[in-house]
Formats: sequence, C-alpha cells, structure tokens
Amino acid sequence: MAKFNRQRTRRPDGVTYQGGAGYARDPRSELFLLAVANMVGEQTFYEPGADRDQRYRELIAAAAVAHPQWTAALLRWLRGGANLRTAALVGAAEYVRARLAAGLVNGTGEHRRVVADVLQRADEPGELLSYWTSRYGRAVPKPVKRGVADAARRLYTQRSLLKYDTASHAFRFGDVLDLTHPSPSGPAQGDLFTFALDRRHARPEPRVAASLATVAANAALRADAADDPAVLLDPQRLRVAGMTWEDALSLGGSRLPKAALWEAMIPSMGYMSCLRNLRNFDQAGVSDEVAAGVAARLADPGEVARSRQLPMRFLSAYRAAPSLRWAWALEQALNLSLANIPYLPGDTLILIDTSGSMHSPFSKDGTLMRWDAAVLFGLALALRCERAKVVSFSTRTTVFPVQRGESLLRGIDRFKAKGHFHNGGTNTASAVREHYRGQHRVVILTDEQASFDGDVSTSVPATTPLFTWNLAGYRMGHTPQARNRWTFGGLTDAGFGMITLLEAGERGDWPF
Repeated sequence: MAKFNRQRTRRPDGVTYQGGAGYARDPRSELFLLAVANMVGEQTFYEPGADRDQRYRELIAAAAVAHPQWTAALLRWLRGGANLRTAALVGAAEYVRARLAAGLVNGTGEHRRVVADVLQRADEPGELLSYWTSRYGRAVPKPVKRGVADAARRLYTQRSLLKYDTASHAFRFGDVLDLTHPSPSGPAQGDLFTFALDRRHARPEPRVAASLATVAANAALRADAADDPAVLLDPQRLRVAGMTWEDALSLGGSRLPKAALWEAMIPSMGYMSCLRNLRNFDQAGVSDEVAAGVAARLADPGEVARSRQLPMRFLSAYRAAPSLRWAWALEQALNLSLANIPYLPGDTLILIDTSGSMHSPFSKDGTLMRWDAAVLFGLALALRCERAKVVSFSTRTTVFPVQRGESLLRGIDRFKAKGHFHNGGTNTASAVREHYRGQHRVVILTDEQASFDGDVSTSVPATTPLFTWNLAGYRMGHTPQARNRWTFGGLTDAGFGMITLLEAGERGDWPF
C-alpha cells in the first residue's frame, strides 16, 4: 500500500514469469509487496508456496538487520493496519531470529515488544510458539518468550479461554503458560492461569475458583444441556456462559430446531461470526425480524470499523448468502470498508487483469480469486472518478461500461455475467496502448507478470502517472522505480488515497 518511487530510469533487470520486461525492486519494496499479498503456505500460479515462504523469511531476515526500525514498523502495521495475522506472526519470529543470529542483542526490549505487538488475538501466542518450535525446536529465545508472555497476560481472559483453548490447537493456553511463565495481572487472572494449567494437564477435577464466574456458568450450561438441550435456547444463559456458536450447535445437535437455536445465539455472536454465517441463517430459516437486526448491525459504521474486516470479506459473504435480504447491508458495509478511495478528477484509465494467473486463490479455501479483488478495487475506484474507462484485459480486452448509481456488488455481478473474465495471457502493454487516449492517469490492477508484447512502462508517456496495484507480490515488477511510476499493494483501499498526493507532487511514503 505504499509507493515505490525513485528519480531514475533504467533498463529491465530481467523478465517476468510471462517473458515481459521485468524490473527488480529494492529489498524493502519487494518485502512490502510480498508481505501484503502473502497468505503463507499458499500455492500461487507462478511460485510454489514453500518457495514464496522462504523468500519472505529471507527478506525479513535481511531487512531486520539492515533496517530494524522500518521492519518493526512494517510488522506492527501488518497485524494492525493491514489485519494480516500469519504474515505478521511469521515475520516477528523471523525478525528476532535474524537479529539474534547477527549478534544484535537489543537492550531496550524492542525485540520483545515486536513479538508482543503482533499478537492481537488470544490464540496467537500459541500460533507463534507453534511456528517457532516446528521450525527451530523447543529452544525458544528469551525475547520471544517474554513477548509471548506479555501478550498472554494481555489477551487471556475467561471468554478467550472458552473460545480458543481447544484440543484442535497444538499449543493450548497451558502450554503457553508452561513455556513462557507470564505474571498474572491480578488474583483473578492467576486463578484463570491455574485452571488452564490444570485442564491442560488433565488433573482430576480442575478447581474453578469463585472469580471464574463465566467458566463456571459455561460448565453449568453444558451439564444442564446434556439433560435438557432446550436450555440452549435461552439467550441470556448463552451470553453469561460465554458459549460460542460452534459449541452451542455441537451441544444442541439435531435435538433442537436450528432456527430457534441460531436466534438464541445471534445476540451474543461477534460481528465476524454473523458475517460468516449468513448462509446458515438462511438455511435454518431465521425469521425476517431477527435477520433485520443482523443486517442493521452489519451496516453500522461503528461495527464495521471495529470489525476491521477486509473488503474482500464482504464480497465473500455476499456470494455465499443465498438470500438477497443481506445484500443492502453488505453493500453498505463494503462501501464503508472502502472509505479511503478518493475522488479523482479528469479522465482515468483503469485496466483489470483477468488473465489465467489472476485466477489464483488468495487462500487455501479458494472462495475468492485474485481477479475478484482486482475487479472489486477497480470498480470501486471507477465509481470515485469524474470519468473512468474500465477495461478487462488478458490476451484480448473488453470495455466494461460503468453505470453511475449502480451498487458496487451489482457491478461486480454484471462484470462476471457479461463475460469480462478472460483467463488468457497477460498482454498488459498492448492493452495499455490500445486504450490509452491521453487520460490523466492509468491504473492497472494486476499480478505484474506481463507478457513480452512490449514494455508496460513505455506504453504511456513518461509524463502520465501510471499506478500499479499489485495483488500477488512476485519478485519482478512490470515498471521501473521511476518518476510517475508507482506500485501499491495490499487488500485494503488505503493505498488509493495516495494517488492525489502523488499527483500533487507530495512525497509518498510507507503507510506505517
């Protein structure tokens, strides 16, 4: 989501995976684009997951030694501003390892703070330790231990224990406590730590202290549900017991009507839990009255901001939900998540890469592809332009007619229905030449793996700003780091906000 601009031009450094002119990035630019596009362990069209992850580790290690403050800021931003969990956790572990290997012991505790700061959810201390021990063994260095301990002290509560301390995790809360020895914040958390350890080690009848009211209520509700599952239809008891929707469904099983059980659970469900279960609500037959309450919450600006959901999540929910009763709420939520896209005066050429390599999943479940993200951001940007020409390109091109006043989700549906996903080669330069008619700026949403049909950078005059939105993070880019040639990255909209700044001649910078 940052620009990469240097006051120089140069010959191509190599070729892209498709044989086009390829330009190497400086190490920090390469790391940034890979970090914001890498889901870790993901197989991409051109780069195996293991190779991609190794490149990420190597780039983190080099940057941690050469640019420690910049790298620490990147990692914090990845988890906070970009809301990318795994890349931040892996990066923090590799940051500390590289600096310790180089003999760079930090007396100010910065290594410890980097680890603590990227851990923002109660299952993440165990995630980071699981990553470390799976790669480097049980000898965990002190900065990692202390950072994890700081996070556990901040994140471990009764409700987080009930939600995340499950047998499916290799590192349970008790394992984290055994390895890192955090000091409890007070007597109540001390009781919680004791309970977590007793439960992890299967000690007979783990003692539930009086301070653990939520844990006790949860145990009581489970016991009562074994005899009479109807107790699970009491929303108040579910809330007080910190019962997750997964556990409630498991306990209720087929003994309760699904609609009634969902309606009892919905008042205590989190925003993301509601968002991911819209299909289940419809299939169970949740009433329109209850659905209206969920929809109002999904569209609430404060809830959207607090949820920190990526724009892609709302598109995924829209496609998964069979009922149209969620469409308006998801449209509002999506627009709120795209609030940083600025108004762009004049004429803008927007080219959306729908080549075969963009038909590559963001994550292992494969529900959304890179070209879905390109279309989402491309159409969202077009709706903010005074005048925009939107082109889908691959081996051939088609012009997508923008309709003013059309909802973004409807526009995405129309893009698909009208056959604008081409699935051919990546003829970027020829697409630019075909459709450039003196527009004020050109924006390309792509994985940058252009074919050998010409140099993308020279396809428009050097005086015309050319902005590339990179959605893959491969090593080679299709433009040099030069004046009026910028590359952004990431799965949020914030980078687009820099277009007006860069065109005004202000210095673009990293988003952290």
